[in-house]
Amino acid sequence: MKAMILAAGRGERMRPLTDHCPKPLLPAGGKPLLQWHLEALAAVGITEIVINHAHLGQQIEAHFNDGSSLGLKLRYSPESTALETAGGIRKALPAVGDKPFLVMNGDVACEWPVATALQIAKEWQPEQLAHLVMVPNPPHNLTGDFALQGRAVKQAEPGEAAFTFSGIGVYHPDLFKPVQEGEVAKLAPLLRQAMAAGKVQGELFSGFWMDIGTPERLEELNQRLNSVRKH
Repeated sequence: MKAMILAAGRGERMRPLTDHCPKPLLPAGGKPLLQWHLEALAAVGITEIVINHAHLGQQIEAHFNDGSSLGLKLRYSPESTALETAGGIRKALPAVGDKPFLVMNGDVACEWPVATALQIAKEWQPEQLAHLVMVPNPPHNLTGDFALQGRAVKQAEPGEAAFTFSGIGVYHPDLFKPVQEGEVAKLAPLLRQAMAAGKVQGELFSGFWMDIGTPERLEELNQRLNSVRKH
């Protein structure tokens, strides 16, 4: 199984920290944010990974090189202009192949067991296009994103409980067929279209998850990781 880590965001809410350092290289618990993902993937044998980047992206390539020091085979998908999530994935499709692949936002911290992705791929249904990891709603997204009906992920009806999309999912390349290579395209419209066709499954993960969107949340994560290291 192959994986892609999304690392092309500008990190506007992280300024001034991201003025001279790309967000994925910001340190937490003594390591760059991106390295936590890479080590988790390596630990379960997912070693072929694509990383897209835009803002100060050459620093990411210079830091991790080909990934061999972590036991990985890294490939990079540079974007001269950030293509949004679906556009970035579409550009990288030649590197991830024609089977379901794992995608992780580079700016989330999560204890979801990455090995689950391997099982998801084994149980993939013929018409399925996506499997989303959902989490309980954090304070900054109290209304949630999508509803879970059994294993099916749907657009929430009025009054229906919704959960937050974690930024972690397994996707079939066919999900991105409507996007032209080089096109700026968001992921949510593709997911909603697939949900309406009953082609999106998911799960609720109730363990630790954090969107590292602000300097305050980065410091909160840093303190958590340092505390864990001490114990």
